[in-house]
Amino acid sequence: MKICVFGASSNEINKEYIDNVELLGEKMAKRGHSLIFGGGADGLMGAAARGMTKYNGEIIGVAPSFFNVDGVLYEKCTDFIFTETMHERKKIMEDSADAFITVPGGIGTFEEFFEVLTLKQLGRHKKPIAVYNVNGYFDDMLKLMNTAVIQNFMRKESTGLYSAFNGADKMLDYIENYDECEYNPVKLKFLRNLEK
Repeated sequence: MKICVFGASSNEINKEYIDNVELLGEKMAKRGHSLIFGGGADGLMGAAARGMTKYNGEIIGVAPSFFNVDGVLYEKCTDFIFTETMHERKKIMEDSADAFITVPGGIGTFEEFFEVLTLKQLGRHKKPIAVYNVNGYFDDMLKLMNTAVIQNFMRKESTGLYSAFNGADKMLDYIENYDECEYNPVKLKFLRNLEK
């Protein structure tokens, strides 16, 4: 499978995050998966790519051409796709992937997670979405999602469109055994009206 990993581009984070995501890359490669990512050499993007490289996994980097400066992009990618814009970059990653894993990150990572989640809610794809909750990083985000359900800003079914994991093996098992036939997108009112 081609698994898209969204995550931090900064090295100024706790080494525990870097080690866990590098191990995730190793496990993905050992299981025969390919990595699609934003092409960065640093942070958790670079960690996932280094893990894949250790076991000769296929790595597809996608980045705007203005990122192509010394040291920014991971140089050992199997293939690299250059785009004109960030929007085009994200669309290529989304369209090429069979599954998505969000690892700890900042604003860009949150935006990528919520975009693929929104698209899944709208029935635009049926791909598995996993959150790698290393060191409880996403605990507050997951609580926020539940708060949105409790206060009726979001349907309960929406929390079933993704799954969070503390360990890489169970997360990859989930992705590998995901049955899109059981997938039932959340139907929003305006979509129901469009179907009439």
